[in-house]
Amino acid sequence: MSIITGAGVGKSFGAFDVFTDFNFSVARGDKIALVGPNGSGKTTLLRIIAGLEAPTAGSIHHARGISVGYLAQTAEESTERTLWEEMSAAFTALNALAERLRQLEEQIAAGDAAALEQYGRLQHEFELAGGYEVDSRIQRVLSGLGFKPQDVQQRLSHLSGGQRVRAALARLLLLSPDVLLLDEPTNHLDTQGIEWLEAYLQAWEGTLVVVSHDRYFLDEVSDYVWEMNVRRAPDGSLGVSRLERYRGGYTDYAAQRAERRERQLAEYEAQQELIAKQSDYIRRNIAGQNVAQAKGRLKRLNRLERLEKPVEARAMSIRLNNGPRSGNIVLETQGLAVGYADPTEQANGKKTGHLLFRAPDLQLLRLERAALIGPNGAGKTTLLKTICGDLPPFEGTVRLGANVKIGYFAQAHEGLDPNQTVLGELMRAGQDITVSQARSLLGRFLFSGDDAFKKIEVLSGGERGRLALAKLTLQGANLLLLDEPTNHLDIPSQEILTEALDQFDGTLLLVSHDRYLVAALATQIWSLERDADNETRLTVFKGAYDAWLNERERLAERAAQTRKQDARAQQSEVKSHKAQETRSKNAEKLRQTKIAHTEQRIEALEQQLVELTRCIQEAGADFAKIQALTVAYQQAQDDLARAWDELAALTD
Repeated sequence: MSIITGAGVGKSFGAFDVFTDFNFSVARGDKIALVGPNGSGKTTLLRIIAGLEAPTAGSIHHARGISVGYLAQTAEESTERTLWEEMSAAFTALNALAERLRQLEEQIAAGDAAALEQYGRLQHEFELAGGYEVDSRIQRVLSGLGFKPQDVQQRLSHLSGGQRVRAALARLLLLSPDVLLLDEPTNHLDTQGIEWLEAYLQAWEGTLVVVSHDRYFLDEVSDYVWEMNVRRAPDGSLGVSRLERYRGGYTDYAAQRAERRERQLAEYEAQQELIAKQSDYIRRNIAGQNVAQAKGRLKRLNRLERLEKPVEARAMSIRLNNGPRSGNIVLETQGLAVGYADPTEQANGKKTGHLLFRAPDLQLLRLERAALIGPNGAGKTTLLKTICGDLPPFEGTVRLGANVKIGYFAQAHEGLDPNQTVLGELMRAGQDITVSQARSLLGRFLFSGDDAFKKIEVLSGGERGRLALAKLTLQGANLLLLDEPTNHLDIPSQEILTEALDQFDGTLLLVSHDRYLVAALATQIWSLERDADNETRLTVFKGAYDAWLNERERLAERAAQTRKQDARAQQSEVKSHKAQETRSKNAEKLRQTKIAHTEQRIEALEQQLVELTRCIQEAGADFAKIQALTVAYQQAQDDLARAWDELAALTD
């Protein structure tokens, strides 16, 4: 059953049509990925579905009673509420119910018997609605999205833009609307946070429409892909977007898209061949004996619905210059510690400053491709800067191999001069490049016409990334250090970059949250992880990303099994201890009982001796009676001595 439908939906800004005549329906439980090149209108369509913008044509219909939640790419206006207060506000109804229960408790304490029945009913309702689990849910979501326990009392106004976006996502997940519309939800998450969000969305039973450039994420969370691809106008310029639907995740979509394009091209070429044959026949016979047949064919040809030639949207064209051949050993480290050292040293010779992590001795050979992954702030960028010489090692050494030439792609594009033009910056990077060559290269990176004269300070993140990649192609490096190279690139550009790096005849060390890129390229994984003591450690796994994931899962399962075994052993130990305590208590109880019985026997024997003494005195000259009483007296004395010995043993 459809819960959202769109009929003839279009959006224009002035005379410019972003998209027109979109018809679609969203069923309950659908998980839809919305993809397409930058500028195709993905965010605009999301906002129209959310009801935040009105379409300029057509209509959107929501089923009655459904709730819709929308996450924007940029942070909302901050408030003075704390992070915890903002999350708690997602439970308005439960908060009101909790307040009513508190009022009833006061009435009950004041002796209002009538309030007791209402309290029981509301408490049951509160429990069924998950009221007692609210705090744990908030903690679980905030922790999953990368917030620390000390962050919960921070005011939203004191958080960074990225943190506020994550807070908005957390609140949206806690609200749990019927439909989630997420615009680039992974932008401000590290790999651990993305994996947590994937698991959450996979288990979530609601409807999802998500825009993301993270291909691996889309594979994990989507069952359908909607592609907004841009149709070309007759003059060759980009026109309006159109909507095409595919079943499956991103990988399925990519394969189906290639098959569909191939089939459409074959159909187009077959039709063009038919048109050419019919036109030739008409031209040869329109004034001859077969004029009637020629006119009939001309009518059918004029009525023929022409197929459009399938044309891919304009994309980058990257060809990396491999540079000279390096030695077999490209990079080695020894005793390396990464961090920011103070210029001064302590008297004992140890450096002071901020140590991020210590690395095992690393070695990178020619043609190897290492992916450096880990949480935000762990020191990935710092390690790259240490290797390329921008930062000195905190401790230890970094040694480059013979004939190694480094090309460095900085995440924040620090190497770009904001006061330069695009053309000027590229000319500055290639000393021997001509203006014509530079313009041609810029065209391959989608800078055409007057784009070449834009100041770098006005470029978008994606444009800066493309310019930095263009500069990288001129450096002739054989060791590429890449820090988040796919940031701000749309998916078609990411695919082209992935292919170019795969064909690069050199060595790669890349930092990336793009797991699709890592899975496609990496031959080994350098993983930064925080241990139980909150210390960051670097481990090296020789193998591909998927193999590393399997190994990590195996280790996690083994650790979980070890924890279960330890828990069972601890439980067994506790049971054994309790049993021993029980036995000890029983033994003590028995000892006290024996002491009491022995004391009673001693008292009885002493009374018996007193009575026997009296009887002996009263026996007079009756020798036989005296003899019998004497034997009994001696027996009683022996029994009393043994009883005292038993009591002494029991009380030691």
